[in-house]
Amino acid sequence: MKEFDKLVEIMATLRSENGCPWDRKQTLETLKSFLIEEAYETIDAIDEKDFDKLKEELGDLLLQIIFQSRIAEECGNFSIEDVIKTINEKMIRRHPHVFGNDKVNSTDEVLENWEKIKAKEREKKKEKGFLSGIAKKLPALQTAFQIGVKTSRIGFDWEKPEEVAEKVEEEWQEVKEAMKEGDRKKIKEEIGDLLFTIAQLARKYEIDPEDALRETNKKFMKRFKHIEKNTDIYNSSLEEMEKLWQEAKRKE
Repeated sequence: MKEFDKLVEIMATLRSENGCPWDRKQTLETLKSFLIEEAYETIDAIDEKDFDKLKEELGDLLLQIIFQSRIAEECGNFSIEDVIKTINEKMIRRHPHVFGNDKVNSTDEVLENWEKIKAKEREKKKEKGFLSGIAKKLPALQTAFQIGVKTSRIGFDWEKPEEVAEKVEEEWQEVKEAMKEGDRKKIKEEIGDLLFTIAQLARKYEIDPEDALRETNKKFMKRFKHIEKNTDIYNSSLEEMEKLWQEAKRKE
């Protein structure tokens, strides 16, 4: 923990009267975008399987946690020690089958107990609603996934992936009907229903839809880069670009 303590001390120095003007100027609000950015850069490192980069990005992410905690401490709210103490207590409380006397026989039972414990925590905090714990700033596709994860733990779910696939087909038909009607508001609503259902289909196969879409985005950009490299995209026909697209696919 020597290096951890050193990082905490470095941040205290940076925020001190004789510290860094930029660091001293920051607030909890101004650091929000950095926190999100560092989290996504960490995900990139994981996807790239670049462990040197991952080591660095995890450090950057940890710095943001210590930075936020330092500001909170200066305001008299809590310290980094309080943050660690809180998560320690939470992990022990939510794992009674490890740190207590509860017995479980499967991961499903672990998750069921987890939700019951969280429900008691919400009641204690006076948080209303079973889904109130889902972060409001999550990307919409990830939110849809988390809604399904949570409601499935209390049995509100399709039994089989095939049933979800049928629902996807149903929602797609409703999109097409809305398109025929030309009602933009209805089209938007039906596309939302379709995306939500696709997120649940991904969940049934233990696939994170946000991650799946991110991989598809990267694949598209890689193929399009091949098109850019081999033609003038502003003066090429669709047929010419499609030919290069198929060429890029064959090279994968």
